[in-house]
Amino acid sequence: QVQLVESGGGVVQPGGSLRLSCAASGFTFSAAAMNWARQAPGKGLEWVTGIDSDGSTYYTGSVKGRFTISRDNAKKTVYLQMNNLKPEDTALYICQRGRRAEIDYWGKGSQVTVAS
Repeated sequence: QVQLVESGGGVVQPGGSLRLSCAASGFTFSAAAMNWARQAPGKGLEWVTGIDSDGSTYYTGSVKGRFTISRDNAKKTVYLQMNNLKPEDTALYICQRGRRAEIDYWGKGSQVTVAS
């Protein structure tokens, strides 16, 4: 069975940093595109960043220059390094498998709260 388990969230002050991890199992991780999306209370799901199996990366404009997605195929883990965090980054961060309209599995998410 496919499993995606996020970790690394927490409470941080504006300008701070966090690194999220998503541990994957139950599929051939190295062949899969992976993504991070986020959802704040009362708002819709927002795609944040993705990484293809060849290592190509993509970001939504609001996080460019601050967030970095990466993957370690040997560890079957995708990471999200978040720097210079802003209050508007507060959300549940969710790991996803798939590409474009073919996202088929989600994790339960890890909460990130940015507040002073």
